[in-house]
Amino acid sequence: MRALYLSALAALGIDQMSKVIVVHLMDLKTVLSIPVAPPYLVFRMGWNEGINFGLLSGAGARWLLIAVAVIVSGLLIRWARNFQRPMAFVSAGLVVGGAMANVLDRLIYGAVADLLNMSCCGIENPYAFNLADVFIFAGAVGLIFWADDKTAKTP
Repeated sequence: MRALYLSALAALGIDQMSKVIVVHLMDLKTVLSIPVAPPYLVFRMGWNEGINFGLLSGAGARWLLIAVAVIVSGLLIRWARNFQRPMAFVSAGLVVGGAMANVLDRLIYGAVADLLNMSCCGIENPYAFNLADVFIFAGAVGLIFWADDKTAKTP
């Protein structure tokens, strides 16, 4: 369980530090776009009040999304008590840390701060995301590969 909590704290800290640096110190919130290695990487400011692609945005959804993230994270931590593989704990921690980073954004800003935009090969991606999203995705993939439940019955 220690690996879960450490990876969650790392994911939360890295995501929030990236936002302090890019959104505030580099002033992305004002300039809205900073080419880093265009078109492959551009810092592009976006405020997501909902979930993917702005779904569930609007009044009241903020608190619902915070509650869902906290409850699902708690259930994931509870489920993780049955894991045996170290990478399963790390994967769960990435999901929890990413979710809590987005919760913190919603509490501080009222929306999730998205700042990364990547395009390639003549296809322009209009959407922005953040490192918390990357951690959630990577953790979910890791859970697919490494989550083992010692309480599961084998036929």
